[in-house]
Amino acid sequence: MARKRGRRVAPSSDHHETGAKTSTRPDQFSESAASDRKLITIFIVFFVVIPAVSVLVYRIKYAPNKDSSYPQFQEDGLVKTDVDYQEILDENSKVLKNESHRHYTYPVLAYITPWNSKGYEMAKRFTNKFTILSPVWYDLKSQGTGLVLEGRHNADMGWISELRRNGNALVLPRVVLEAFPKELLKKKKLRDKAIDLIISECKEMEYDGIVLESWSRWAAYGILHDPEMRNKALQFIKQLGHAMHSVSSSRNGKQYLQLVYVIGPPYSEKLQPHDFGPEDLQSLSDDVDGFSFMTYDFSSPHNPGPNAPLKWIRFTLQILLGNSGARALANKIFLGINFYGNDFVISEGSEGGGAITGREYLSLLEKHKPELQWEKNSGEHFFLYVDDEHINHAVFYPSLMSISIRLEEARLQGVGISIWEIGQGLDYFFNLL
Repeated sequence: MARKRGRRVAPSSDHHETGAKTSTRPDQFSESAASDRKLITIFIVFFVVIPAVSVLVYRIKYAPNKDSSYPQFQEDGLVKTDVDYQEILDENSKVLKNESHRHYTYPVLAYITPWNSKGYEMAKRFTNKFTILSPVWYDLKSQGTGLVLEGRHNADMGWISELRRNGNALVLPRVVLEAFPKELLKKKKLRDKAIDLIISECKEMEYDGIVLESWSRWAAYGILHDPEMRNKALQFIKQLGHAMHSVSSSRNGKQYLQLVYVIGPPYSEKLQPHDFGPEDLQSLSDDVDGFSFMTYDFSSPHNPGPNAPLKWIRFTLQILLGNSGARALANKIFLGINFYGNDFVISEGSEGGGAITGREYLSLLEKHKPELQWEKNSGEHFFLYVDDEHINHAVFYPSLMSISIRLEEARLQGVGISIWEIGQGLDYFFNLL
């Protein structure tokens, strides 16, 4: 199974890669996704009773404009709700002749993971479609009474050199802050050391900055419920950003080191202490260059369903950009789009399954020849199948249609996008970018 984007929700070093969430889903989604038993019942009814239905109204409403984004795909009729499994098998490897032309003109951040080598190849092939490339390489950990930055062994300088020969995308490796938060945030010496380690690594390796992930881990430790510690957490991010902005890039002396910060979506209209909200966004805006907003992982094996319902994405953006001050910062948001999918077990009395890559998705299509269905409320395709042990499954995986309507939503909101992660998608997804 694929390892997908994840929030660090427990003090373990297991990678992203997603785990359980730190809070419950929004109240307005509780009726449709309140329990896995209810979802199982719904899916079984779909599986036994309901044939695939063409959702013409939805398709007309959300299809990209013919004169703007994807002319070749529009001509070929590939961006649609009534897609056939054989069409995906036949077309998924085909890309437009001009692989460097950008259709999505807002910023694009793409994650690459060491455990999925295809991502490195996609980054080189489509490098001009990306604004920022973030290889998932580093962890900043506690070691005795000090700190250590681990991950340089992952760094591939030959790959970075090739990227820079062929395009202008910034390389910002991801750093996960695993150090014990109470010690780090309370001790000035450790805070200064963490910042020094990060900046020194950027200088030595000639990175353009970093993507920092810490908020979900701090939430898991419970420190964000303490107002004093929460304030210290925000002050540390500000201090790091200020320090990075004081250092010129090794490659371009006119540009300072960049800081992108990873944030999770709020799960309730009434923000909880561990939620990152509009006031936090405004507080950090001067010292952080962008915010990678993880709008995926809505469902899990315990509550199977769509990966990132469109209405939920809108809801989370509305909460984050709710006031006028935060709304002005929309251009700093990278809206999360998943290139992975999920294969959930939905048989009565059973649960399980998890993330799948494009390769695994194509294998399922080839083996089961399923009838794909368009779920209009979530804006996602899914299909159902029975495995060799007679267990029912529901598979949600991105499609050209689901991605295109999310790109259109991002355009309407004036935000960029972040992709987790580009090695898990199908080749023709990149035609949309």
